[in-house]
Amino acid sequence: MVHQLRRAQFIKDNACPFSIGSYVHDSEHVISDHSHDFVELVFLVDGQAEHLFEGQCYPIRAGDVFIINPGEIHSYRTKPGQRIEIINCLFLPELISEAMLRELGVSRSMDYFYVYPFLDAGERFHHRLNLAGTKASEVGALLAAMIVEWEQRRPGYTTIIRLQLLQLLIMLSRFYAEVSGKEYKPVEKERTVLIRRINGFLERHFDQKLAIPDLCTFFNISNRQLNRIFKQETGQTVTERIHQIRIERAKQYLMDGHDKVIEIAHRVGYEDPSFFTQLFRRKVGCSPGQYRDLYIESISQTEVIS
Repeated sequence: MVHQLRRAQFIKDNACPFSIGSYVHDSEHVISDHSHDFVELVFLVDGQAEHLFEGQCYPIRAGDVFIINPGEIHSYRTKPGQRIEIINCLFLPELISEAMLRELGVSRSMDYFYVYPFLDAGERFHHRLNLAGTKASEVGALLAAMIVEWEQRRPGYTTIIRLQLLQLLIMLSRFYAEVSGKEYKPVEKERTVLIRRINGFLERHFDQKLAIPDLCTFFNISNRQLNRIFKQETGQTVTERIHQIRIERAKQYLMDGHDKVIEIAHRVGYEDPSFFTQLFRRKVGCSPGQYRDLYIESISQTEVIS
């Protein structure tokens, strides 16, 4: 049984969609398989355990940092006598707006947020980021400062939290670059990473208005070059990719909850529910309502068999 965790359970402030805390898990406090509709950044402060992620098992230890995307299923498993202390940083991508990123000019400094989390699962967790020494201390100190800021909530805390999170992601991106920088030849790396950055950006901001000229400005690339390279690398246009991401996320929302189709259309970035329904039918082969009914029926049959 997979538990679906909702943002409303953990993120209470719509003006600052964020939450952070320190937790201890051991064999007596089991975290069952679950997914959520927010981003989760995990820093393993102490201990070791097994991380069950999308059906695979990966060992984790102190110093590990990883990001869990919305919809991904994971849990932890500890042996008797084992324990882990983690810091959980939960947030929605909208916490750091595209306008803020563009103004600060950090489109090439956020690979740990836009590239790493969308790699193949094996690549992500077999080659996960593990910090030690001063790097671990810097990240631990920043997360501790974020916890204090979040708990005290003094005037201006929402701005400070945004800046601290941005600092954390840039810092982790630097560390990640040191690890991944040797994986590609220079020419291959520049093109491959650019497309991965753009694709990750689309994954994070799929529910917002995404205009091609804005993407070109943000990633410092011409319209013609963006469309040509993206098509060559992915087999899709940017617009096709946006629709694909939105439809896949809509399918997840249809399976996970009871929101009305019109609400789901808005959640995935479509202002016109009729257009969303037509597009969904064309891409999936049935209407959103039919898709949910078929899913519920399949679940009922599985329960009867078991």
